[in-house]
Amino acid sequence: MAAKIDKETCVGCGACVDSCPVSAIKLEGDKAEIAEGECIECGACVGTCPCEAISL
Repeated sequence: MAAKIDKETCVGCGACVDSCPVSAIKLEGDKAEIAEGECIECGACVGTCPCEAISL
């Protein structure tokens, strides 16, 4: 199961985008979006998000 982003908590800072080793996260407007088919469930984004908006 791919990582999930809580859209209400996400502030669109982009920290998760930079941390993703497979570039599965992009900023769409002012929120992060995860391409579920590309996510390898490594958890790098979870530990990087300053708002704790991402979970596995």
